[in-house]
Amino acid sequence: MPDYIANTERDTRQMLDAIGAPDIEALFDVIKKEQRPRSFNLPEGLSEFEVASRIKSLADKNAKDLLCFIGAGFYDHEIPAVVDHLSSRSEFYTAYTPYQPECSQGTLQAIYEYQSAICRLTGMEIANASLYDGGTALYEAMMMARRATGRNRVLVDNAVSPIYRTMLTSYTKNLQIEFVEIPVVHGQTDRSKIKEHLSDKVACVILQNPNFFGAIDDHGDIVADAHACGALAIASVYPISLGMLKTPAECGFDIATGEGQSLGLPLAFGGPYLGFMAAKKELARKMPGRIVGRTVDTNGKAGFVLTLQAREQHIRREKATSNICSNEALCALRACIYLSCIGKEGLAELATLNYRNAEHLKNLLSKIKGVEVKRSSPTFNEFTVVLPKDPHAVIAGMLKKGIAAGFPLGRYYKGMESYMTVAVTEKYRKKDLVHYAETLESVLWK
Repeated sequence: MPDYIANTERDTRQMLDAIGAPDIEALFDVIKKEQRPRSFNLPEGLSEFEVASRIKSLADKNAKDLLCFIGAGFYDHEIPAVVDHLSSRSEFYTAYTPYQPECSQGTLQAIYEYQSAICRLTGMEIANASLYDGGTALYEAMMMARRATGRNRVLVDNAVSPIYRTMLTSYTKNLQIEFVEIPVVHGQTDRSKIKEHLSDKVACVILQNPNFFGAIDDHGDIVADAHACGALAIASVYPISLGMLKTPAECGFDIATGEGQSLGLPLAFGGPYLGFMAAKKELARKMPGRIVGRTVDTNGKAGFVLTLQAREQHIRREKATSNICSNEALCALRACIYLSCIGKEGLAELATLNYRNAEHLKNLLSKIKGVEVKRSSPTFNEFTVVLPKDPHAVIAGMLKKGIAAGFPLGRYYKGMESYMTVAVTEKYRKKDLVHYAETLESVLWK
């Protein structure tokens, strides 16, 4: 037996003796046998060309060139070419956490400009350097409200994304937080129920605009009621809609969060995405992550620094506001480039186009036998329809014809098994919307 094999066996035996395991197999007892690898008889390696061909053949099995009307928090928007071009520069995509400002001025300024853009977008006074996605941003906002108020009861509108609501409860499973879900009425927040549950024990009220059903609302009255009992108000918003709707600041919200995917990030099979957060200035010390600030050096020259970084790595653990590590700086950069590219007027035009396209499709669908377009509330670019057949079957049928038709609400809402949301963006022309309507009618009745 070669010495290296004998030495390996000896070392393995010593390791097993040290940890008290009888054999190697015992180390895998926690893994069910059906979940273990069936074999380690792996195929031989391939050349670069062969690997590329293999990956392409696998990728070709995916549905592609679809007309996508799914929405539900993630939207198929056009991304200007400049976003990919600038964010792909090596100065940005190789950059890590900018701990040393003297050699990180480019990254720090990019984050600073992103924060400024988010403040202008939401109307709020401060923004952090970004979070992982819209759901984690909402969770962090809720934790901010708890720290600011010292209270542990949270009111959550049932029309807030069920994905986000699941994240809220799972992230806080071991914390003493009482969640009260407020049911919706005709797709809108139930004001009377909110008032019924507001008290001096409530830390915050969490609302979404547009909500998961696509309905838009002016929550100013709810915000005022929350403030009257010392609670904070948190908004989860769809950033493109802010080119048309009131900003969270105009509605009086204390904290605004949202999913930044629609700001220059591709759908990309679910990520990476971007959570943005903005708030009133008095909440700065309660904010998670980092805030980049602008200052001057000893020579009076402008520069950028990490002004606030209240994570456990930097300050005493009990004083930390979050354990979030590297922020989504590259995703935030793409959002900053996107917003800078389209500008204030461009965002308003984009929002208007989204809205008009959705209204046009509403009118087309309302003419199809058995299809009911819900109109109890105004909407932005996403709306709810009731179908005469199982939405899952309809979606499957339309998928075969190249259209991702929408999102079946029965997946998350009991009693809404016939309901589906449909989202329309600026990418689709009138002929695409006519094609959608004709395909839906065909799947339903032919």
